[in-house]
Amino acid sequence: MHHWRRDVVELAALFTAVTVADGVANLVGHGPGGPALLSVSAAVLVATAGFHTWWARRHGHAPPTGDTDTDTDTDARPRSEESQAGPSEFPSEVAEESTLWRMRTTVKDAPGSLAALCVALAGHRVDILSLQTHPLGEDTVDEFLLRAPGSLAAAEITRALALAGGSGTWIERADAHDLVDAPTRVLGLATRTALDAAELPLALRQLLGRCTIRSLPATAGGSGRGPEGVPVEGVLEDTVLRLRAVAGGVITVERPYLPFTPTEFARARALVELDARLGPRVPRGQDVLTLPEGDDITVRRADTGDLEAAKAMHERCSARTLGIRYHGPVADADRYLGHLLSPRFGRTLAVQTPSGRVVGLGHLLWDGDETEVALLIEDQWQRRGVGTELLGRLVAMAVDAGCDSVYAVTQSSNTGMVAAMRGLGLPLDYQIEEGTLVITARLEKSATREPSQRYVERVTRD
Repeated sequence: MHHWRRDVVELAALFTAVTVADGVANLVGHGPGGPALLSVSAAVLVATAGFHTWWARRHGHAPPTGDTDTDTDTDARPRSEESQAGPSEFPSEVAEESTLWRMRTTVKDAPGSLAALCVALAGHRVDILSLQTHPLGEDTVDEFLLRAPGSLAAAEITRALALAGGSGTWIERADAHDLVDAPTRVLGLATRTALDAAELPLALRQLLGRCTIRSLPATAGGSGRGPEGVPVEGVLEDTVLRLRAVAGGVITVERPYLPFTPTEFARARALVELDARLGPRVPRGQDVLTLPEGDDITVRRADTGDLEAAKAMHERCSARTLGIRYHGPVADADRYLGHLLSPRFGRTLAVQTPSGRVVGLGHLLWDGDETEVALLIEDQWQRRGVGTELLGRLVAMAVDAGCDSVYAVTQSSNTGMVAAMRGLGLPLDYQIEEGTLVITARLEKSATREPSQRYVERVTRD
């Protein structure tokens, strides 16, 4: 507005100057007092030029104070804009305690539906850190990672989204690990799966969130548990997905609290296909420990390639040792080894002598959404700390895998296993059912395995 006012004044001054000059020219040419009038005209022109210069300096470079499109003063921002701003736009409140949330909600696949959700979240000063969309035909599942004020309850967020058109909203606490964007996280899980076959169940769990994963072996037709009803591309049924695994088995993933989306199904299937193409694989690192008596033992990962060595150890173990470990007929002990040594169902550590004889096995088994630890130590190597060392390493693996707890199934007479579990220094729960003792250790996420004080450890890598 100030620009056109200044132009009008300049034009008026110009017209005035032209009029005065014309009048002066007529008087000079036709009147007797020509020289005097010419002097007066010169004075008027000088005054006009001075006035113009003063006006331009006063208004030409002054900052606008009103009707402009750019607002340089934050205090002049309309209140409606402030209510829609994210927390990062309020420097005075950066130090306010905040909470991370993972949230999903379903909206109609229509223009403006996502914008309505964003406005609703902004109205509660919630910052959107990441967003993924999962198309479902007429609807879309929007998945958010949010940072909200610590005083804002999950119920308030859910209520705000419902008013904005969201339905079936699910929300839970998140942590710093969720800040990694989805493509980076999927690539990391694929890398872990490629390096170690035992990582597949863990990768699926981290990809899909809290869920129960079971690997079912291939069975003869008619049992209803085999892969007969599962096509090569897999099956997606609301909160259950089934995928064909290696050797014709089936991987079943269940998540009752939240239906799977086609996008999640495709990602899970890609991981399973990668695992199938690469075949059996186990890291080949090994640690050499020197016992106080001077004997060396090697601790390494084991798989089905160690089946014959494990059977030979069974033959050297007493019936009592095998009975305590397998809780059943000793003659059936060999039948379990194929399952226990398979990296599809968990991780196995083997202890061997310098001659290559396996004298101990430790298993970390993925049991649905739980994790079991189990030990078998050859009789003449018991009470020498081998079992304690194996258990400590297995628990460290469970911590690295993100497990919340591990449990061991044994007998109350197995004082060695009870002592080893107590030696972990973790909170323990005990349950006795029909003579069987179940010991559950609650894991601490910050726990790391320290080398045993009883051994000198040398680490070798293949």
